[in-house]
Amino acid sequence: MSEIILESFNVNGIRAVERKGFIDWVKSSKTNILCLQETKAHREQLSDELLNIEGYKSYFNSGERKGYSGVAVYSSIEPKTVVTKFPRILNDEGRLIRLDYADFVLLNVYFPNGKKNAERLAYKMEFYRAFRTYVAGIRGAGLEVLVCGDVNTAHKEIDLARPKANEKTSGFLPQEREWIDELLADGFVDTFRVFDRRPDQYSWWDMKSRARERNVGWRIDYWFCSAGLAKGLRGAYIKPEVVFSDHSPVGLILEV
Repeated sequence: MSEIILESFNVNGIRAVERKGFIDWVKSSKTNILCLQETKAHREQLSDELLNIEGYKSYFNSGERKGYSGVAVYSSIEPKTVVTKFPRILNDEGRLIRLDYADFVLLNVYFPNGKKNAERLAYKMEFYRAFRTYVAGIRGAGLEVLVCGDVNTAHKEIDLARPKANEKTSGFLPQEREWIDELLADGFVDTFRVFDRRPDQYSWWDMKSRARERNVGWRIDYWFCSAGLAKGLRGAYIKPEVVFSDHSPVGLILEV
């Protein structure tokens, strides 16, 4: 058995955080697997230093549209396989990357935001459904699964500062929250809430209103684990002190 540290972080532009000291931050961390969302770049747009951080191998999936969406994983543990092609809607916009390790399948996801209009909300819900079906296929093959990323939905009232004011806002709509209920009913665990049931624990803040200074935030970034991995949970946390982005890293300590 060995203990590994995994973190997930919506960087809101990987080239932007590079300018803020991201590479040194990664080098100084003890993270074994770092999953990024909203990288907003293709590999050919990135510096050698960013592609080859000492101690890690990097894996990217980007959509056709440059400067938009995208996910990446930096891993000090070499995966058995890496997948960047998926069925149907999951293949759009570079929102998903899969890494198969010896003890689990890791799915790093940047779920769509539904706030723009009704069409994007419908797209988000279709993506949600397709993703749950895809995960069920992996679980049906007898594999354990870790799901991380920016889910773009706060699950419970405790997961955002102003639940009443946002009851009709995408990100806290009943149908979005119900999808998380369904994922948990499938046997997944919201790892952060295993260890921390306090209010006021958020991973995203609206920068335009300087909400971070007042901690008026949302917890929309998650690590979910399938039931078979839950016995190995050793810790989960949020790092609000890391201010490269409008999100904070969220972490998981797992014994496998």
